[in-house]
Amino acid sequence: MSHLYILVLSAIQGLTEFLPVSSSAHLALAPRFFGEKDQGQIIDAAMHLGTLLAALIYYRQDVLEIALGFLKWRDPKRGQARRLGIFIALASLPALALGFIVHLLIPEGIRSVTVIAATTLIFGLAMGYADKKHPEKEGVEGMSLRQAMIIGCAQALAAMMPGVSRSGITMTAARFMDFRRIDAARFSFLLGMPATAAAAALSFWELYKSHDAVMLHEGMLAAFFTFFFGLGAIYLLIRWLNRFGLMPYVVYRILLSFYLLVKFIIPGLK
Repeated sequence: MSHLYILVLSAIQGLTEFLPVSSSAHLALAPRFFGEKDQGQIIDAAMHLGTLLAALIYYRQDVLEIALGFLKWRDPKRGQARRLGIFIALASLPALALGFIVHLLIPEGIRSVTVIAATTLIFGLAMGYADKKHPEKEGVEGMSLRQAMIIGCAQALAAMMPGVSRSGITMTAARFMDFRRIDAARFSFLLGMPATAAAAALSFWELYKSHDAVMLHEGMLAAFFTFFFGLGAIYLLIRWLNRFGLMPYVVYRILLSFYLLVKFIIPGLK
């Protein structure tokens, strides 16, 4: 791939990973729009490393507090952070397990435009309903293990197919349980770190075993670019959430699904 196309893919991944519009769907669609070959799951996961680092930087205080909560296990002042860390660890298990199974069964993932159009529309409408109909009352500090596991199971759906959106489905689940938008985003991004780290580690291990120097270079370059786009996307989302809510992303998802229907699906039926 050219450096320019790697930059384009990094921008797509960095912006769409945290905005609730599905990065996996946009990465699967990118080759169709730009006339390039599919970059494959390994490069996709390498770019996830960039967004993981962006989330770690933005939520560094939360990550530090959770780490200290485990290191200073007997310190009662660290109880809240330790509890949050335990919830994140347990709620990550469904996505880790399902993601591993999907990787074994479908190494290259699902790239179907029909699937992307359907999931983009269905889960976009669900996100809009949750954000419109449910009040903002709950915070991360008062979260129960049951609520954390529900959000974790929702995250597992995103591991199955593109278009669901990991951040979108987890924020949707949180909003259905009346969590504030900012808290829904905070828990969503913290919850995504273990699964993203696992996917990135697996991909770089496969790159290392393949001894493909070109792909390793492309993966590292993509991760580097994606970090900056991802960090900007987090700041953008957090700043806009209280002002606009999730509805702008719902509208975008509806428009995208209908565009895919008209551009690719209907012509393919002829």
